[in-house]
Amino acid sequence: MAVVNIDRKTFEREIGPLDAKMQERIFMFGNPIQNLNEKELQIEVFPNRPDMLSYQGFKRAFLAFLGKEVGLREYKINKPEKNYVVSVDSSVKDIRPYTACAIIKDIKLDDKKIKELIEIQEKLHVTLGRKRKKLAIGIYPLEKIKLPITFKAIEPDQIKFIPLESDKELSGLEILQKHPTGKEYAHLLAGKAKFPIFVDDDNNILSMPPVINSQKTGRVTSETKNLFVECSGFDEEILKSCLNILVSTMADMGAKIYQMEIKYKVTKKEITPDLKTSEMKISIENVNKLLGLSLNEKQVKENLEKMGHGYNKGVVTIPAWRIDVLHEVDLIEDIAIAYGYENFIPEIPEISTIGEESKNEIIKRKLSEILIGLGMIEVSNYHLTTKKDQGEKMDLSEKKSSFIEIIGSKTEYNILRENLSHYLLKNLSENVDSEYPQKIFEIGKVFTLEGTEQKVNEKESLSIAVSPGNFTEVKQVLEYLFKMASQKIEFKEATKLPEHFVEGRTAEVLLNKKVVGYIGEIHPKILSNWRIRMPVALLEISIDEIMKELEK
Repeated sequence: MAVVNIDRKTFEREIGPLDAKMQERIFMFGNPIQNLNEKELQIEVFPNRPDMLSYQGFKRAFLAFLGKEVGLREYKINKPEKNYVVSVDSSVKDIRPYTACAIIKDIKLDDKKIKELIEIQEKLHVTLGRKRKKLAIGIYPLEKIKLPITFKAIEPDQIKFIPLESDKELSGLEILQKHPTGKEYAHLLAGKAKFPIFVDDDNNILSMPPVINSQKTGRVTSETKNLFVECSGFDEEILKSCLNILVSTMADMGAKIYQMEIKYKVTKKEITPDLKTSEMKISIENVNKLLGLSLNEKQVKENLEKMGHGYNKGVVTIPAWRIDVLHEVDLIEDIAIAYGYENFIPEIPEISTIGEESKNEIIKRKLSEILIGLGMIEVSNYHLTTKKDQGEKMDLSEKKSSFIEIIGSKTEYNILRENLSHYLLKNLSENVDSEYPQKIFEIGKVFTLEGTEQKVNEKESLSIAVSPGNFTEVKQVLEYLFKMASQKIEFKEATKLPEHFVEGRTAEVLLNKKVVGYIGEIHPKILSNWRIRMPVALLEISIDEIMKELEK
C-alpha cells in the first residue's frame, strides 16, 4: 500500500477543513489516514487505485465522492504539432520495445508540485512498473529538447552523458557501476548487449531508461513551463494507462495536453495519449442482488457519478485513468463505496452451520508444511497469465491453437493458466540475481477446457521447481511426499513428451497405474527463453487426480 503526502493547507483550501467529519469521509472512501499534523496529511492508497497516487488524482476522485464535482471529467487533448514525433528504432525490439509519450504545456510548477510529480512517478514505478521492470517514466523540460525524438538502443560504451545528481560524464556501464541509482537498477539491464536511450534531434541523450535521466536535459525546475513525458516498457496498454494517469494529473495542475506521434519502423504508428473512455453494461438487478439493496436507476446513476463515472441507460462510461475497473463487480463495488458502507445494515444470517476444513484443504496444508520443512519457499501467482508466458516462452505458440481467453481484459493478463509450471519458471527468471539454490513450489488452481461444450474446468495442482536441480533431486522430493501419505508412486517414461522437458530426462508420475502428473528437467531452449542461467528440474501433479485415486 502506497502513502500519499498532502499539504494540509492546500487540502483545506481546495477541499475543506480536516475536522472529524472530513477524516471519517476520507476513511469511508477507502483511504486510511496514516498521519495528520499541522503541516501534512498522509493517506494510504490501495494498489488498485494508481490514479490516486498524487494529490491531484486523489482530489479529483474525492471531490466527486463528496458530491462536489460529480460525473465524468473530460480533458481537452490537443493534436500533435509539427515535430511532435518519437521514432522507435528496431534496435529496442528485444530490450524495451514500446513507448507512449506526450507534450505538456503551460504547466505552473513550484517546489510542492515538482515534489508531487516526483512522488507519483516513483509510486507508479513501484506499482504499475513493478519496480521499473515493466515500465519506466521520464519527465523532461521541453525547453532543453530539440524535437523530434528517437528511441533506440546502442552499445553501452557509446552512451555518454552526465546523469542526474552528478557532475561527471559517464558511459552506460559506468552509470550502472558508479552512480547510486545506476547501481540500484543495474539488474534491469544486466546481460544486454545494447542499452536503450532517448535522444533529441541534436543527438543529446535525454535518458537511459529504465535507470536515469540526463542532468542536462532531464532536470525539471520551477522555471520549467513545458514538458516532454515518456513511458517505456514491454506492454503497450500498461504504458498508455500510465501516461493517461500522468497527463490527467498535470491537466489538473492547469496544464495543456498535446499528443505525440509514435512511429515504429516497420509495424505501425500510434498517437498518444488519447484519454479514451471505455463503456461497460451494468445490471441494476445485479447491483441490488450483490449489495442487498433496493436501488432504482436514478440512485445507481447518482452513486456511479460520485465515483467519477458517467451513466446512461444501463451503460457506464469509465474514465481512462480508472484502469482498475475490469468487470461489472468493480462498478458495483464503486456503488457500495458511494452509497456508504456505514449505511449498510448488518444482518445475522438465518441459517446456522458447523464449519470444518475440507479434505482438499487439509491435503494442501499438509503438503505445504512438508515442503516448507524441506527448505522450499511457497509462491502464489495469478490465475490469469499471458500468451507470451504460457505460449511463446514455453514453445507452445505454434502447437497450441487456442487458450482460455478472458473477454474484455484491459491488461496483457488475458488468459486462464493451464499449468503452474510456466509461472514457476517466471518466478525463477525474475530472481536470477538472487542466491542459489532456489527451491520453490506453488499449490493452486489451473484451468482446462473439457467436453464438446468446452466447459472451463478448475483443478488443483502442485508444482515444484529446483534450480540448480536435476531429475533425481526432484524425484526424491516427490517420493518423500507420497511416503508421508503412505502411498507408493511409480515413474514411467513419458509417452507424450511435454515440450518444455529434455528428452530422456522426463517421466510420467503414476498412482495406482493412473497418470497424475509429470516430472523432468527443463530444456535449455526454454531456459534461454526465460533467461535462466541455471539448470532447472520441475514437476507438476494434479491434487484432484490424487484425491480421486485415494478415495477409491
